[in-house]
Amino acid sequence: MHEETWRTMSPDYSPYHAILAQYDDLSPAVTGTLQDRLKDAVRRFTAIELQPRVLCITAPDNKVYRDYVIELINLTAPQRDEPPVIVAGENVTELNLFGAVYPPEDGNTMAKHQVKHGLVHQAHNGYLVLSIGAILSNPGLWPRLKSILMNGQLEWQPSTNKRLYPLPPAESLNIKLVLIGDRYLMAELENAEPDISSGFSMYGEFEQDLLLSEDNLPQYMAYLKAIITNASLPDLADQQALEAVMKTGARYAEDQERLPLCPIWHLSLLSEASIESQGAPITAEHIKASLKAREYRESYLPERAIEDIHHGQVLIDCQGQEIGQVNGLTVVEVPGHPRAYGEPARISCVVHFGDGDISDVERKAELGGNIHAKGMMIMQAFVSTALDLDQPLPYSASIVFEQSYSEVDGDSASLAELCSLVSALAMQPINQQIAVTGAVDQFGRVQAVGGLNEKIEGFFKVCAYRGLTGTQGVILPKTNLTNLCLNDDVLEAVKAGQFHLWAVESVDDALPLLTGKVFRSDDMEADTLLARIAVRIDHFHNGDHDNEVNWLSRIKNWFVQN
Repeated sequence: MHEETWRTMSPDYSPYHAILAQYDDLSPAVTGTLQDRLKDAVRRFTAIELQPRVLCITAPDNKVYRDYVIELINLTAPQRDEPPVIVAGENVTELNLFGAVYPPEDGNTMAKHQVKHGLVHQAHNGYLVLSIGAILSNPGLWPRLKSILMNGQLEWQPSTNKRLYPLPPAESLNIKLVLIGDRYLMAELENAEPDISSGFSMYGEFEQDLLLSEDNLPQYMAYLKAIITNASLPDLADQQALEAVMKTGARYAEDQERLPLCPIWHLSLLSEASIESQGAPITAEHIKASLKAREYRESYLPERAIEDIHHGQVLIDCQGQEIGQVNGLTVVEVPGHPRAYGEPARISCVVHFGDGDISDVERKAELGGNIHAKGMMIMQAFVSTALDLDQPLPYSASIVFEQSYSEVDGDSASLAELCSLVSALAMQPINQQIAVTGAVDQFGRVQAVGGLNEKIEGFFKVCAYRGLTGTQGVILPKTNLTNLCLNDDVLEAVKAGQFHLWAVESVDDALPLLTGKVFRSDDMEADTLLARIAVRIDHFHNGDHDNEVNWLSRIKNWFVQN
């Protein structure tokens, strides 16, 4: 186990100070910067004349990303051709996509039919950019569009079936199709059209984050400057402002070593910061002020949840010790609310005579998801292996999320559930000043979880309201350290020694922090949690269990008789 210092709880960009100082000297990046895989896919697609005729790009389906793809096509396509790039809007119909043949005017039998061309004609010898959602919402478009791509001909259709009139011969068309949609829409299209995932198409993807390094940091700064320039936003005032953007991005990406590349995210952050700066260059203080304003707007539900704890309607202990009770950490996602928030949850375990069954109340009440059930079963397997019994455990247990009235899913509470079970079996109290998050495997190793920053901050708010004791804190997986990007309130408390974070690698690291006793030891005489459990089991098999049964029978008979 290892207690973390405040320096590990937020990104440290000091090794990059020399590079960050070059921001003012950089020129805005060209389209395709930091998207080498996508740029290569588009370059190859525009260079190929035969197959494949379709380029599938995984990216959010909106105008910002479509415009980016169009710029990339214009940048990489052979300049001698200057091919047209036609974008189909969201409301794509068979008429505006393929055109139609209209009948001659009434009463004029000598007049010729009228031909109205569609978007595919405008894209002849060029590219048609189309939303996957448009095809999925109108699947009748795809067979005809696929026929054009495969055969190079458009069979004309009449605008109405109420009259018979001659149609012109099929028209030759040479187009390439660029489909844009998110990963879920792409999967639906592949299920409906298996040829999409074969040699019929190429694949590209707009990467949403960047692993930071000395080599690509200048490119990121140029990319950021391009977003600011294209949107006519105020530039960043200094290096501190640049670092503030990067720290906000690291929290958004949930990784100290990564930065988001989403242009919409950057536009949202910088546009609101420009309100604070009132058109002047954006400083770090402007960015912090805009983030606080956003948090204030979105704080109604999180504050209501914390108030329920403060008023005692939701029972959470931040002091004292309890047997079989531990503070777990959860992330709450409410439909219609823009962000997830963290709050502690009391996880309890009770043990009674039984056949060794460990009951997951959430699962039995159909309030537990599949991943939560998997975590529970893994935890049970570890405990059974650690006890190394030659006969079934003579106790049964019941584990529950107290005062939880909606579905619980995920395995991030399995470490907390394991600790509550061991505490109940060993009759050893758990320190309520420490909250726990982490998943476990069958060997007791603690694994990474999501939503770590929100979980820690949620427990901190409860502790801070009731008064920080200097011994409160959170146990988290060591593999999650790179995900830490905590707010200033938590960092200041850690600096002052009023709040603590402990990074653990295994169950053996976590239990001594919570219970004050080691889980197991090579010393057979040591007072460990496993030794206490073994004594309790031995007492059940060889102690006064018969007398206990007789007393229970007498009480039961007394109730029956009365």
